[in-house]
Amino acid sequence: MLFPTFDFALFFIVVFTASWLIRNKAQPRKLILLGASYFFYGYWDYRFLALLAVSSTMNYAAGVAMTKAENDTLKRRIAAVAVIANLVILGFFKYYGFFLESLIDLMIATGLQRDLPFLEIILPIGISFFTFQGISYVVDVYRKQIKPVETPVDLFLYISFFPQLVAGPIVRASDFLPQLAKKCELNNPAVVFGFLLILSGLVKKTLVAHYLAVELVDPVFFDPSSYSSLDLIGAHYGYTVQVYCDFSGYSDIAIGAAALLGYRFKKNFDRPFSATSLVQLWQRWHISLSTWLRDYLYRWLRGAKRDSGWRMYKNIFLTMLLGGLWHGAAWTFVIWGAIHGAALVAERVVKGKWNKWTGKTKSRQTGTMTIAERCSNTTKYWLGWLFTFHVFSIATIFFRSPDMETATAFFAGIFQWTGSVELFSPFMLALIIGAVAIQFLPGNVFERIAQRYQNAGMVALGLMLGGSLLLMEAIGPEGVAPFIYFQF
Repeated sequence: MLFPTFDFALFFIVVFTASWLIRNKAQPRKLILLGASYFFYGYWDYRFLALLAVSSTMNYAAGVAMTKAENDTLKRRIAAVAVIANLVILGFFKYYGFFLESLIDLMIATGLQRDLPFLEIILPIGISFFTFQGISYVVDVYRKQIKPVETPVDLFLYISFFPQLVAGPIVRASDFLPQLAKKCELNNPAVVFGFLLILSGLVKKTLVAHYLAVELVDPVFFDPSSYSSLDLIGAHYGYTVQVYCDFSGYSDIAIGAAALLGYRFKKNFDRPFSATSLVQLWQRWHISLSTWLRDYLYRWLRGAKRDSGWRMYKNIFLTMLLGGLWHGAAWTFVIWGAIHGAALVAERVVKGKWNKWTGKTKSRQTGTMTIAERCSNTTKYWLGWLFTFHVFSIATIFFRSPDMETATAFFAGIFQWTGSVELFSPFMLALIIGAVAIQFLPGNVFERIAQRYQNAGMVALGLMLGGSLLLMEAIGPEGVAPFIYFQF
């Protein structure tokens, strides 16, 4: 079930109405939301409902077992088994074919060709997201950051809650489970905030991302050799904006829908294309995933001791490499992760050398800057932005390419400077520049607008939302493509 469709609108209206009619009855409300979430997931393919239930049951059982463990050693073993079991399920569905094909290629290259069993496995939508949430629950219970849930309904709802189920954001158990214990309230600020986020997500997805995908990105990446270098460059920047608008649009709708149901999710994107360093960009891009990788992968690689020197660089690189592999079972994703890992390491090394060479420390001196110093800071800002944006956007060529042959053809075509422009129109250029430029606005725009309209009546808010939807329907393209992150 796609968000920007009539089916979802009807579904959400029913769930919204039913959940608020019984808002004073906590357990029945949870059951309604749980049933709605399973219906939402089963609407795509009911056969995978069992997988979702098995994953939830396994993680619930691990939490119960850890509470009954007699010592820390046993508790650690239970947590380890649960994490491994989660990863085995994820690995089987997501990476079985990739590793088998890679093994076959290796055996052919070494002259040891053998017939290996090959299964055609359907990748369940959202398996990466609900698996990561299950792992975070188990690890947080082991670390004593949260208490195990008292009833399985709470954990089942946490893992399957429909706004974030199939494409995130990855919600922490420590953020969501305490909200289930509180009485939900629906007030005007929450309604306005939810409406604004949903509208933002719909604009990003149905207008910007969809136009860029259909009119520019998809045709060029389908056959890069058939288009000019300017079309390839346009598609390169176009996909950078498309993937941002597509996934941040989904996150906006998910966070907005959750807010209308009485739950608050943390921001998942925070103007990443205004970042002036890769570290800053990854603090703003897909925040729920980058912080998950930091807290559950990087810190595990680091161990008890604080990282420094080559060991820190190694762990940063491995974290991004595995983050790339998480996105998909293909060498293009591995290279994408390797690019970001290597660039993050290089950025840290250069920054450290520069600060040492110039004698700078982490503390900033106060005082009035000269005109020369202001110009120098401005130059550094824009150079940092250009470097950051282009490292990210160049890496997206591998992220978008279905295979290495397409990526190679794409890079080769960029530098040929042949052919006439066919698809990279002024309208496409305006969408790209506008989507990037708007990220230099203040980060609290939604909060400020919500505050301004928080006293508006429900009827007025409904008319505003309905009018906006009709306008988008009138000017938007026909149909809605699946969200990019559904494949992850």
